[in-house]
Amino acid sequence: MFDQLARPLAEAVKERGFERPTEAQEKAIPPILEGKNVLLISPTASGKTESALLPILTRLVSEPEKAPGIKILYITPLRALNRDLLERLSWWAGQVGFKAAVRHGDTDTKERVSQSRSPPDILIITPETLQAILPGRVLRRHLRDIRYLIIDEVHELAEDKRGSQLSIGIERLRQVTQRDFQTVGLSATIGSPEKVGQFLVGTNRPVEVVRVSVARKMKLQILFPEPTDADSKLAGKLFTHPEVAARLRIMRDMINNHKSVLLFTNTRSIAEILASRFKIWDVDFPVSIHHGSLAKPSRITAERALKGGELKGLVATSSLELGIDVGRIDYVIQYMSPHQVTRLIQRVGRSGHSVGKIADGVIIALDSDDALEALVIARRAMEETLEEVTVPDKPLDALSHQIAGLLMQSRKWYFSEIVDLANKAYPYRDVTEEDVASIVRYMSSRFPRLAWMSEQDKVAMRPQRVTYLYRYYFNKLSMIPDEKQYLVIDQETDAAIGVLDEAFVAEYGQPGTKFIVRGTPWMMQSIRGDKIVVRPIDDPTGAIPSWVGEEIPVPYEVAAEVGKVRRVTEELYEKGETPQQICQTLSGDYPADPETLKHALAETIGQCEEHLPVPSDSLLTIEEWDDFIIVNSHLGTLVNRTLARLIGHMLSDESGASVGIQQDPYRFVFQSAGTITAQDVANALKRLSTAQLKEVAITASKRTGLFKRRLVHVARRFGAISKGTDLSNITLRQLAKSFEDTVIMEEAVRETLEKDIDIKNSQKVLEQIGSGSIRIEVLKTDGEVTPIARIGLERISRRTDLIPTEKMKLILVESAKARILNEVKTLVCTNCWNHVEMKRVKDVPATLTCTVCGASKIGVLAISDEEMKTVLSKKGQHLSEREKAILSRAEETSKLVARHGGLALYPLCGKRVSPEAAEEILRKHKRVGPGLFEAILTAEREALKEQFW
Repeated sequence: MFDQLARPLAEAVKERGFERPTEAQEKAIPPILEGKNVLLISPTASGKTESALLPILTRLVSEPEKAPGIKILYITPLRALNRDLLERLSWWAGQVGFKAAVRHGDTDTKERVSQSRSPPDILIITPETLQAILPGRVLRRHLRDIRYLIIDEVHELAEDKRGSQLSIGIERLRQVTQRDFQTVGLSATIGSPEKVGQFLVGTNRPVEVVRVSVARKMKLQILFPEPTDADSKLAGKLFTHPEVAARLRIMRDMINNHKSVLLFTNTRSIAEILASRFKIWDVDFPVSIHHGSLAKPSRITAERALKGGELKGLVATSSLELGIDVGRIDYVIQYMSPHQVTRLIQRVGRSGHSVGKIADGVIIALDSDDALEALVIARRAMEETLEEVTVPDKPLDALSHQIAGLLMQSRKWYFSEIVDLANKAYPYRDVTEEDVASIVRYMSSRFPRLAWMSEQDKVAMRPQRVTYLYRYYFNKLSMIPDEKQYLVIDQETDAAIGVLDEAFVAEYGQPGTKFIVRGTPWMMQSIRGDKIVVRPIDDPTGAIPSWVGEEIPVPYEVAAEVGKVRRVTEELYEKGETPQQICQTLSGDYPADPETLKHALAETIGQCEEHLPVPSDSLLTIEEWDDFIIVNSHLGTLVNRTLARLIGHMLSDESGASVGIQQDPYRFVFQSAGTITAQDVANALKRLSTAQLKEVAITASKRTGLFKRRLVHVARRFGAISKGTDLSNITLRQLAKSFEDTVIMEEAVRETLEKDIDIKNSQKVLEQIGSGSIRIEVLKTDGEVTPIARIGLERISRRTDLIPTEKMKLILVESAKARILNEVKTLVCTNCWNHVEMKRVKDVPATLTCTVCGASKIGVLAISDEEMKTVLSKKGQHLSEREKAILSRAEETSKLVARHGGLALYPLCGKRVSPEAAEEILRKHKRVGPGLFEAILTAEREALKEQFW
């Protein structure tokens, strides 16, 4: 296989230690050498990059024309991937005399000028950088020579508006090159490969899909730990519950028994809780944390340490699903069900990548819903039954941005020309002249105007004053929405408790909502602008974990199969099988031993023993308990949300009372002060009409905070609302009215239908209710909650780790200590400027001096050592404002270190703690101890409040 490559590359392959090609390379290199467009679907670390690059470099070497200009454009969605890629691509390119470079938002002016004067042969960029360079005159000229396009992690782009925007950007690039180019896409395991292939190359262009299966080389296990006596003792030490301690103990043993482990969680909050608990248990336990919001030094140090063997594990979110190089991984732990099959395969697929090795992973379940869901997802993963990919359908906000780019490029565009261009991009294959007209109509009617429009001639024209057009285009390069945060304040003490994300507040932000932050239950009292006033409560029943807004939805098909498992259990029980026999039967279909299944089915069998109907894929049960009406429904996150909103909307209108709504994948819950009954909900479900479902769902959705969030995001992408605009005093009704009958409202509705609710499967469920294939039963439970409903109520304490008030102070201090000791900072000598290193706080000596000049003026910075060295290399040259600020911060913090030594790093690692506040702490605390960490926590809370005032 490698002998088909250009000779220098074939020799370089041996030098790199590639004994034989991976399956991905074996399958992908031949069609790429033939010049075909290829979508390669293969696990991370299976040699995908070389599969694309080596045959393309071989083709490039054989081309007679060697004119200067960019020949290969390499697009990657994650800027962090650029670090690894540049080194790898430069090495391979250098073997055949080519040069590679990276360009993104932080690329300094000197490098940009250099690229314009002497363009690299390979340019590595993000999707947003492509949008930034397309209008540029000089770089645009260099883009004309592009022969090859490689898009990495294409699965990350296909399903969102970044990808939609990129798809038209690539069509604009084709206009620049005035020729087609060979396109290669690299993707992790994903459903709908043909659809993703069309997204990659454009409408009706040929593409060959090359698939490397990971499922047949994957070993999966589900564990649902039960606590032992030892776990009860450990729980006391870790300020947690025995169930949590049992999970931590098992995961710690797994990490100790392997060389290199990735421990994935579904949310940043859970990752932080787990990493903190491990460090409270043992501050030297060789595990660290990795997520997108961490400071760059901490991320880079964690990646290097795992790769170098200093760490045995990383607690990570989706940030490590993509191909960031952390070395060989031999085991993957998934904490809680990953909710989606593709996510599980992508995560477990990161392990076992030596040729012939098996991907090995385990899912640690938290409760019975979680365990059964994990079993279903694991079974579907082994059979590669993947979720369908949903490519956004002609998102108009992304198209608006591209029309602005076209007007910058050329003064006049007929609607038909825009449609012809857009139709070639797969997400816009169905876009019409009316769609274009509605966008241009908005662009021309707003102030300041972004376009002129002639309805009669069906033409869009560049406005005379182009300043605002350019500003709109370059300010809206990113389709990723800016998510707002809300400060949570205790009304009794006026203390800052923490922050809530916009996604959570949009769905649940109303007075009376119970929620959990930092292990404590609170009730919302009022929302004032970007502040939420709360009061502490004793009863957490019905409280919502504050991280639920971060979670991805569980698909309808997965939830329905969980319901099927419960139905089969009930049927076998009624046939007289014992629980042991039932579990033995089911263990033949699912990757878990009978003991784990017995634990997972405990509530289902308990419900059978109480002679209560078991909710399933063919039965919805409705019950009343306290102020709650619980609909047990195995319909998935979005269908449950859709039906809950519709019924809540109907019952609220009929009763005139407010109805609180919550949902998870296996139930939805209404809360009212006795104004509605279980029978009311059953009747409403039966009355819902499939014919008018979409219209009623849109009407119901428009009343929600979720819709306001979508509307604001869309309006920002259209440039109708600027980034810093305070919308806290504008009601949803006022906001909706201002965008009524505009393309902004149209797009917000479309995005809501696509992202927040599920009309298609809701219609299917209502049809099945109408035909009787799904039955509804109202349960009479005499005020007792059924075992399966209880899972939803009890998962609060299991999942969010509720902490008794008396232990809260202790755990906060211990968590702060663990966090700060493991924080990584870049140290630089401000005396000689010749010493730069990244160091973990726990490894910093009490007396800190420069290893070069011996001075104690050591600056402390939250940037990488690489960035600091880059700034220092520009000494005497023109510095950007950011670079000047870095040097100023180094000088300022070095004074603290000169006065207080290594101790100064502790308060400087506090979140948002200023050097002035750090000085105040250091005056009062002269050694490391609980008092120091308490003072840092107080300063963090004060800094948090100041940020919002």
